Amino acid sequence: MSRSLMRRVALVLIYLALTLGCAWGVGRAGFRQALSPLQERGEADLALTVDRLTGQMQRYQDLAVLMTSHPALEAVAASPQSAELRVLANDLLTGAADRTTALNLIYVSSEREVLASARLAEEGGSLQSLVPDRVLGRAFNGALGSGIAPIGPDGLRAYVFAAPSYAPGGGVRGALIVAVDIDHVEQAWRGDRPAVFFTDGAGRVFVTNRSEILMWQVGDDRLQPPQGAAVPLRREMVGGHEIWRAELGAYVPDPALRLVRDIPQAGMQATALIDVTPAERLALLQGAVAGLILLAFGAVVFWAMERRRVLARANAQLEIRVAERTAELSGTNIALRREVTERQEAEAALKRAQEELVQAGKLSALGQMSAGLSHELNQPLMAIRQFAENGSLLLERGKADQAGQNLTRISELSGRMGRIIRNLRAFARQESEPARRIDLGQVIASALEMTEARLAKDGVALNWQPPAQPVRAMAGEVRLAQVLVNLISNAADAMAGSERKALTITLEAAGGANGRPVIRVRDTGPGIDQPERIFDPFYSTKEVGASEGMGLGLSISYGLVQSFGGAIRGRNLEQGGAEFSVELEPVAEDLAAQ
Repeated sequence: MSRSLMRRVALVLIYLALTLGCAWGVGRAGFRQALSPLQERGEADLALTVDRLTGQMQRYQDLAVLMTSHPALEAVAASPQSAELRVLANDLLTGAADRTTALNLIYVSSEREVLASARLAEEGGSLQSLVPDRVLGRAFNGALGSGIAPIGPDGLRAYVFAAPSYAPGGGVRGALIVAVDIDHVEQAWRGDRPAVFFTDGAGRVFVTNRSEILMWQVGDDRLQPPQGAAVPLRREMVGGHEIWRAELGAYVPDPALRLVRDIPQAGMQATALIDVTPAERLALLQGAVAGLILLAFGAVVFWAMERRRVLARANAQLEIRVAERTAELSGTNIALRREVTERQEAEAALKRAQEELVQAGKLSALGQMSAGLSHELNQPLMAIRQFAENGSLLLERGKADQAGQNLTRISELSGRMGRIIRNLRAFARQESEPARRIDLGQVIASALEMTEARLAKDGVALNWQPPAQPVRAMAGEVRLAQVLVNLISNAADAMAGSERKALTITLEAAGGANGRPVIRVRDTGPGIDQPERIFDPFYSTKEVGASEGMGLGLSISYGLVQSFGGAIRGRNLEQGGAEFSVELEPVAEDLAAQ
């Protein structure tokens, strides 16, 4: 192995070691950072769990305090030898235990004699196995006593409250003991997240929502179960956070963030174990990303260095071979010049072909525009022709006034044709004039006026009832009129072979189901063969070669309606025929008035 190769290998190994160290540092920092929000959420969950437990225990404490002054207990305290009073007191405590799910209720005298109980087998016996002396001592001193009851051979866990019973003349004459079944308390929150346990003064797990660690002894470096070998416990401090690592079961996280909260009023300490696996995964991902970035950067630098070294070596070899290949390079230069000339000729031919394609596209667009103009101007021209013929007949009959009216209409239609051409030009160039408020009833009347002669000629019965009040919408008056003329003409063409020819036009004001004004045009024709294609350009069901059958009318109408924010739809009716609906944008003032 050469020195150069050994040096490069050493540099690579050093860089890999540095990359690994940086990735580890980034992951460690990310792990410490991720532990802070985990601790905040865990402390909130631990506080809720502690409040939940103390709230449940508070009910039994209140029970002990409130029942000490019950008349039945005061009576048995005054006459402890009365069997009848003892029976009444026993029944009272039994009922209270059944209703509150307490483990036991015991009323004792100041001499610690059991006067009444809910579930004690014999009265007058020793209470040492049920109630700690410290708890009874506080009650006989006039204070409320509480603490963990000794666990008997049956393994039953209990927490006891002892409330003093005061004599009428002063002093304590007895105490009421309430024993709480811890197993019943745990059932309400067993299995909840996070894993929480409460330890007594000796470090024994007395209450927990994970039954597998119940009654374990918590030490500094191990956890001792009631039976079996101890489980090693490894504590680790990460950024001020204590991490536990111990295999305590499938439902206890390992590793876990340990949070502690003292409960001095209950004589216990609450501990929560928060799963830090998500934080470890996030830290691992951050470290991996940092490592990949450094590796990518190192790979680029190494590749650049290697490329530079290879180029330097290649340049040295080329300098040596320059003299030998001078003749070959001269021949290659001649061939390159010839190839350059051929490429220039090919580029010129390609440029000419592109210009021809552009010209062909222009001619195609011009043809589509011409087809649209001829289609959209056909209806106004036919109306002008009809008015001109009618004017000639009126002049021959000497009705100059009516002939003048026809000439006036011809002038209006000519002006309208100019506006139509402007609108079609704007549509072809993807332009649109701003919409304004118009009266839809007047627009429909204008469209019917232009198609009145056509409908009368074809024998089409018109069903149209103008609205009593103006129906306004935001649209273009000329463009909307052209759309309606197109729809009416198409309906007349569709009903050419039908026995019953009826055209129905309805106008719905804003405020309906969709909140928009709607114009509906219905016919009694054969319907639409392919409703999904009716708005495609050059799609038509009319005869090939007919002047009005180029298939652009509905496509142009679709664009015109969309230019002022409307929508046009077509469908077949169940009773036969077709219906086209034009939905328009309502006027803001009309919506505010509703």
